[in-house]
Amino acid sequence: MKMSQLPVIQVPKTFLSILNHLYEIEKKLALHGDPGNASRNVEKIKDAFREEGVFYEDPSGQPFKETRTDLDATISGQSTENLVVAEVIKPVIRAGLTELSRVVQKGIVVVQSKEIGDEK
Repeated sequence: MKMSQLPVIQVPKTFLSILNHLYEIEKKLALHGDPGNASRNVEKIKDAFREEGVFYEDPSGQPFKETRTDLDATISGQSTENLVVAEVIKPVIRAGLTELSRVVQKGIVVVQSKEIGDEK
């Protein structure tokens, strides 16, 4: 089956909004700690969306090539060699099974050159 023959996947804008906010909550919990164990509730909400066939992925730290179609990137710094995702503004949101999913929202990221020896 050709890509042009694949059915268009429609995901309600409400789902996208909720998943983007959920990602932000998850980032804040990781940054500031989770004394009330809210991450458990975040995981349950993510599981509910997975059951509906929608999930997000965080591309932080992943290598970036200009051929990558699931990300809209802004390059930070002078070099364009060995680019990696340094900051995620919006995650990649996908629909379908994890192995056979389709992008329904491109991730918005900032990429920068990872110098040899950098361990971020």
